[in-house]
Amino acid sequence: MEKFFAAVQNMFKIPELRKRIFFTLGLLAVYRLGAHVSAPGINKAQLEQVWSEVAGTLLGVLDLFSGGNFRTISVFALGVTPYITASIIM
Repeated sequence: MEKFFAAVQNMFKIPELRKRIFFTLGLLAVYRLGAHVSAPGINKAQLEQVWSEVAGTLLGVLDLFSGGNFRTISVFALGVTPYITASIIM
């Protein structure tokens, strides 16, 4: 266990590696926060009703693989599709 803590200390001694680690942790934090922002125009009560009806089906398995993003229909669950569509329209 001492070797592990020594390795972690050595990782943070290298400036470029420390910068990359903090950048990665920052991106993970932004992603987790974005996963809780609901997409606009979604009726949460109706969405909960739909999810109660499809529990245990293939859609439930897809929600499991997406980390729960399908259940909340978060902004990040939409991916880049809205951006691409807006680019085509404009």
